[in-house]
Amino acid sequence: MLTPDIAHFAWRSLEGARTRSLLMVLATSIGVAAVVVLTSLGEGARRYVRNEFESLGTNLIIILPGRAETVGGGAALASGRTAHDLTIEDAMALRRIRGIEHVAPLNLVEGEVSARGRRRDVPISGSSSEIQHIWGLSTASGKFLPPQDPRNAAPHCVLGSKVARELFGTESPLGQYVRLGDRRFRVIGVLAPKGEFVGVNMDDMVIIPVASAQVLFNLSSLLRVGVMTRSREDVPPVKAEIARLLRERHGGEDDVTILTEDAISSAFDRILVALTFALGGIAAVSMAVAGILIMNVMLIAVAQRTSEIGLLKALGASPRQIRFLFFAEAVLLSAVGGVLGSVVGQAGSFVIRRLFPAVPAFAPLWAVSGGLALAIATGVAFSVVPARRAAALDPALALARR
Repeated sequence: MLTPDIAHFAWRSLEGARTRSLLMVLATSIGVAAVVVLTSLGEGARRYVRNEFESLGTNLIIILPGRAETVGGGAALASGRTAHDLTIEDAMALRRIRGIEHVAPLNLVEGEVSARGRRRDVPISGSSSEIQHIWGLSTASGKFLPPQDPRNAAPHCVLGSKVARELFGTESPLGQYVRLGDRRFRVIGVLAPKGEFVGVNMDDMVIIPVASAQVLFNLSSLLRVGVMTRSREDVPPVKAEIARLLRERHGGEDDVTILTEDAISSAFDRILVALTFALGGIAAVSMAVAGILIMNVMLIAVAQRTSEIGLLKALGASPRQIRFLFFAEAVLLSAVGGVLGSVVGQAGSFVIRRLFPAVPAFAPLWAVSGGLALAIATGVAFSVVPARRAAALDPALALARR
C-alpha cells in the first residue's frame, strides 16, 4: 500500500464518520487557538513595555534613592528609608558632569486640583523645565515651566489637555488659577495631547516646579532624577561618574540605584518573554486534553471498524500498514484542527488589537508553528495505542464479528 493510498483511505474513513472527525478537529483547534491567543497577549505586553521604554530615548539615565540590592540588616530598605535623601542639590551637582545634556529632578504624587467648583484627582508632577526634553512634551498653548533655579518655589503650573478641558471647558485656562492642596497656582501652559506615557496618562497630569511640590506635600527626598546624555555613547562613562559623585556627596555610601534604558527594558523583556512561554505552556495543556479525546474516540473507532480492519488484513495489509492508516488519520485530523485553530487564534489576536490598540498583540512565529507541530505530534502520540490495538487484531476473528 503506497503512501497516497494510505492518505486517500484515511481521508475516506474520516469522511465516513463526520461527527467523530468534527469532535476531534474541534478539540485540537481549541488547543491551538488558546496557544496562539495567549502567546500573542504575552508578546503584545512585551512589545508594549519595550516601546514605552524606547520612547524615553536610549540616552536616558534614571537615578532612584536607595539600593536595588538587599543587604544585611535591610530593615531600612523594607521601610522605604534610605541612608541619605536624593535631593535637589544632588540633581544640581550632576550638571557638572561632562556629557550630560539635561537633568530633571522629579516628584510624583496623587493630589486634588480644583477650579471654579470642579475637582479632579490627578497625578501631580514636581519637576523643572528640563523634564520637557526628557519626556518629549510640547505645549498646545502658553508655555512650559520657565528655566529657573529648581530650589525656588513658584506658584505656576502646566495642565494636561484633559485636566484643562474638564476644569475650564472651552475657555482658555491661561492666566487662570487652580488650587492644589491649600495653595493657588496660576496656569501658564497647557500640554499638547500625548496619552499614556510610561504608565501615566499625561493628559491628566499637572506639572509644577519641584520645590513647590516639596513644600506642598512636605517632601524631603526626590522620587527620582532623570538625566539625558548628549549621545548613547556617553551613557556608560556618565553613569560611572554619577555613581562616583553621589557616593562622594553621600559620605562614601552607595545608596542610590542608577538605571539605564537598556538595563530596564532588557529586564522587563526577560520577564515578559518568560511570561509568554508560561502562557503558551498553560495553553498547551489543552492540547493534552485534545489528545486524550483523540485516543478515546479512536479506540471506539477500532471497535466499530473491526470487520474493516479484518478485511484489510485478509487482503494482505501488514500490521505496520494498519498502524500507518491510523497514524495518517490522526495526522489529517490534527493538521486540519491545527490550521483551523491558528486561523481562529489569529482572529482572536486581531480582536485584542482592536480593543486595545496600544498593545501590539501579534502571535510570535514560534507559537503559530509550534502550536501546529504540537497538535500533529499530540495526535500521533495519542493514536499509538489505538493503532497498536488495530494492528494486533486477528483477521479471522475480526471477520467473524461481521
